[in-house]
Amino acid sequence: MKLRNILLTGLAAITLASCNDFLDVEAPSSYSEDFVFSQKTEINRALNGVYASILVGDLYGNAYQRTFILNSDVDMQVNSSNTASHNSYARFDCDDQGGEIDKFWKAAYKAIEDANRFLYGMETSPLYDEDDAEFMQMIGEAKCLRAMVYHDLVVMFGDIPFTFTAAAQLGDGYVIPVVKREEIQNQLIEDLKAIAPMMSSSSNTTVERASKEFAWALIARIALTAGGYSLHPEEGNGASYGVMKRPQDYQKYYRITKTYADSVISHSSHVLGNSYQDVFIKESNFELIANGDPIFEIPFAKESTGNTGYIQGPTSTANEGLTLGKNVWGASSGNGRLSAFYRYSFDENDKRRDFINGLWYYGNSSGNATQDSCLIRADYTVHNNKWSKLWSNAGQFTNLSSGSTGINYPYMRLADVLLMHAEAVNELEGPTSEAQESLRKVRVRAFDNQGAVDTYIANAASSKDAFLKAVLDERKWEFAGENMRWRDLVRNNLYGREVLYSFLRYLATALGNAGLSTGFEDDIAAHDGSDYLDNLPEEMYYHVLPQNAEWKVEAEDVYGYPYPNKTLDMLYIYNPYESKSKPATASAGIEGKTWETANFYQWQSDSEPTNQCKYSFFGYVRRNDSGVIVLVRNGAEVPLGETIPEVSALPVVRYILPYPNSAILRSAGAYKNYYGYK
Repeated sequence: MKLRNILLTGLAAITLASCNDFLDVEAPSSYSEDFVFSQKTEINRALNGVYASILVGDLYGNAYQRTFILNSDVDMQVNSSNTASHNSYARFDCDDQGGEIDKFWKAAYKAIEDANRFLYGMETSPLYDEDDAEFMQMIGEAKCLRAMVYHDLVVMFGDIPFTFTAAAQLGDGYVIPVVKREEIQNQLIEDLKAIAPMMSSSSNTTVERASKEFAWALIARIALTAGGYSLHPEEGNGASYGVMKRPQDYQKYYRITKTYADSVISHSSHVLGNSYQDVFIKESNFELIANGDPIFEIPFAKESTGNTGYIQGPTSTANEGLTLGKNVWGASSGNGRLSAFYRYSFDENDKRRDFINGLWYYGNSSGNATQDSCLIRADYTVHNNKWSKLWSNAGQFTNLSSGSTGINYPYMRLADVLLMHAEAVNELEGPTSEAQESLRKVRVRAFDNQGAVDTYIANAASSKDAFLKAVLDERKWEFAGENMRWRDLVRNNLYGREVLYSFLRYLATALGNAGLSTGFEDDIAAHDGSDYLDNLPEEMYYHVLPQNAEWKVEAEDVYGYPYPNKTLDMLYIYNPYESKSKPATASAGIEGKTWETANFYQWQSDSEPTNQCKYSFFGYVRRNDSGVIVLVRNGAEVPLGETIPEVSALPVVRYILPYPNSAILRSAGAYKNYYGYK
């Protein structure tokens, strides 16, 4: 039985939770734990309850996929406010009063407490037997879920309260102590190392259950994070935003990553498959891929949990609660967006480019109240079209549906393991043939010309630095919308540089349209390896046509991707990458229609850039009221100057979130915020 169909019965059977001053939790179940942990059927239902605790919107159901994906050169949330706020997380501007932080924190620790209590019940169960494969597999699943949540808390909050002990065993009034991140990471790694050999292979379970391969992959991810850079408090300076540093013995973590990533690569049946697109289209259609790219998917329940495919994909607007005409799938927010410049970073032959970057959406056009029209997205961002409820087969949703799609989210993929392996091997040994092969396996899936892939990788292997850049670039093109890019940049101490360039692209485009300059256009071109900003199309020419319409122009001259949904109309856009000129066929009819036009990149008013261009990275870099580009160093504005500083001279990006105020109050002063948070 698929996990999505039984999770709710797990919650109904038993809620493994207890009350203390640290967590807001639910009332205990009417079933005694002695009974539950003496019956395998009840134990399995209790484990389903642990799974259910990670599915809530405040954790992986929504917040992880949207609220806490921070701005970068890939994922992007624009913001027009020129003042500080409680909760503008994506632009590094928040404080301990933010409601989303509080909800995420409580949901995360609720999931951890559920896992801790489940594991205590298992370890004290009369059925405990290390030779019982089914019993040990259930323990392994709970430990993987606990490690997953703890890992994400460490990445987002740094040093955090940490315990493997259930609240009932800690005693009333006990405050869980804050533990240094390295100690937490070490304990998570050792805990997973011990249980992984006793777990079932993914060949014997589904991607909706934690497997031995997921445990191995999670060890690799935790270790790679531990060995990389992260933001730490600056001793004796409470106003400081912190310092970026890594452990002195960081290479030991890269060795762990290499070992356990290699275990997945060499000792599992997982293969990438030939189609990148197929992974996400199948997820949007509730199809599970056995032994493919997905290693572990967050198992949402249809029409109950998870906003995958509602956040991502084209916006689909509703009229009086339902969608009209051809759109029988219901509303989608489509607010999980990507940078407007992201698609220009791809090789033009990369099949991921046109699949991921969506320039259209569905809404009621002017004067048309009877159908959902296909409209062009001329905006600061594009849609992330990897998932969408609109890509599901007809009948999966109704025109009254909205969120809680039940579409799974791939928390761990083989592509990630391969690229973690390439990064770790390169750090330890340089760009060896082993590292190159791991990179090649990911890249070759996105290209038809394998010879060109081999040439690319050979060039990347010219040096350790060049190969690291190639690996990080591949991750950039592979994982849009998977909460990866900002973490990859933090780990390699490159986040400040990439945030600065992301800001400058928006500002340079806005000023360029007004005939002005930032003074950094040459730097941007050198950094990006292209002067594409000089050739952005001010107008795009497009047709709205049925997906099965015959194209009357050369296919390579048109931007559009034929999704499996053949019902909704599609935009075919002429030369969106290279040409600013009017196409020669602009006056020619296609299916009886002439080309329509839309203005793009017009982000200025009276020669002044729009607020979205000035303030979307507000907590790190912005253009102030005097027209000066300023970086934010420990809360103070510092003019950028006439040259781009070296990475080591840039301010740190305050990506670390503050402990929520409610947690500080409950701790009676045991918890304290750093990083300049008041």
